[in-house]
Amino acid sequence: MRNGTLDYWRRGLGYIPEEVWRTEGLRTLVLAENGLTELPARIGRLTGLRTLDLGHNALTALPPELGALTGLDGCLYLHENSLTALPATLGRLSRLRYLNVSGNRLAGLPEEIGGMTALVELRARHAHLTRLPDGVGRLTALRELWLRGNALTELPGSFTRLGELRELELRENAFTAVPAALRGLPALRRVDLRANRLTALPGWLAELPSLEKLDLRWNALDPAPRLLDALARRGCEVLA
Repeated sequence: MRNGTLDYWRRGLGYIPEEVWRTEGLRTLVLAENGLTELPARIGRLTGLRTLDLGHNALTALPPELGALTGLDGCLYLHENSLTALPATLGRLSRLRYLNVSGNRLAGLPEEIGGMTALVELRARHAHLTRLPDGVGRLTALRELWLRGNALTELPGSFTRLGELRELELRENAFTAVPAALRGLPALRRVDLRANRLTALPGWLAELPSLEKLDLRWNALDPAPRLLDALARRGCEVLA
């Protein structure tokens, strides 16, 4: 171990080494790309962890004990597994700043995700999401939300509480209208709505005070020249 880190990246182990459970002072554990098919409940004993990387494995489920890792204040990587659900206990990770659950088959996120109140960045690309829970609105520190390649048709009304949100990626979903929940978000700078099913644009887009880039390509849109001109005049780059 060096600097509190055990790094087993791309070892093809198929299991978690016993060294992990015996090591004191462990802060960062990297188990990415090891063909892991299960995560034992005793993961919850590693209460000193601050970052955990389980990406690119073959996990189909996570034990509720994962929520006992309340010291996680860095990153939790769960991307590119075969997960169909996340445990509600993840909501206990109230200090976590970065969560990546992309490349799973989740359909939805647990309502309890709203307990992750320190989260700054959430990545859930290509996760088969059909909805977002109202609990997302409790993520008031969130700055970046990456949701490309899902099947979302709307955002929850609680989205209006995300006053720190700066970057929003909704590319390759199933939106037929720009979500009204974005209206008035004060810090929103970049919105990616490429390859949805938009046919018109709401006038309130020009009122978003911090908007710098709006990507609307690959939609069957009415050009709405007045709106696009209004956005361009205030320095917003529009790609349509």
